[in-house]
Amino acid sequence: MFTKVIKFLVIASAFFMYSLQAHTSEPAVAYSIHDESLEWGPCPEFFPAGCKIAVVHGDPAKPNVDIFFKVPGKYDLPVHWHTSAERMTLLSGTLHVNYTGQPTTKLETGMYAYGPAKAVHDGRCISTEPCVLFIAFEDPLDAVEFVKH
Repeated sequence: MFTKVIKFLVIASAFFMYSLQAHTSEPAVAYSIHDESLEWGPCPEFFPAGCKIAVVHGDPAKPNVDIFFKVPGKYDLPVHWHTSAERMTLLSGTLHVNYTGQPTTKLETGMYAYGPAKAVHDGRCISTEPCVLFIAFEDPLDAVEFVKH
């Protein structure tokens, strides 16, 4: 009896593992900000020249997209907001982030930050080296220029 139970568990486990693999439709990925295979594209038009974005996972037109966001040193990010909340980790440089009604946050390499959906903010890469952020968006990727009325 014990042998039959063990045999059943082994077969059930193998079937379970096979079914998990069969349902995985996408490969695992890993990127460095220096990876030559990254395709860097432009930021929205209202951002000054020099801003670049690389999609590292997902489709920018769909929920759950991850990007690298890169700006040159001493670069000013314009006032804007996103439909989605954003979860960020600074991968290089030093960045000041200003959310309306809150004190400026100084992000240094390795720090995490959260930006609520539709929160108006701007920033400045205060280092001489480029600032690169990893950003995970819950909703499709957008950036909306904030215009005071």
